[in-house]
Amino acid sequence: MTTSLSMILLMLGCALVTWIPRVFPFMLVRNVKMPNIVLKWLAYIPVCILSALVLESLFRVEHNFVTLDFLNFIAFIPTLLVAIWTKSLSKTVVTGVVTMAILRFFLH
Repeated sequence: MTTSLSMILLMLGCALVTWIPRVFPFMLVRNVKMPNIVLKWLAYIPVCILSALVLESLFRVEHNFVTLDFLNFIAFIPTLLVAIWTKSLSKTVVTGVVTMAILRFFLH
C-alpha cells in the first residue's frame, strides 16, 4: 500500500478532530477554580466509566438472554484481587491481560 499526500492529510485531519474535543475542554477550565462539590462529583467519573466497561464485558446477550461470559469472569477474579491488593493500575492491567492470554491459550 502506498502512502499518498491525501492519505497523510486525512490521518492528520482525523487526529485533529479526535484531539480537539479531548484537549480543548481542559484548556478552557485550566485557570478556573472549580467548587469543591464539582471536584467531588468529577472524582467519581473514572470509577463509573471503569465499572461500566468491566460489567459490560462480563455479560453477553445470546438469543435475548443475558449470560455470563465465562472467560472474562474467570480473568476478572485475579484481576480484581490484584487491583484491591496493590491499588496499581499497571499491575492490574498486566494481570488481566496475562490471565486472559493464558485462559485463551488453554481453553479456546
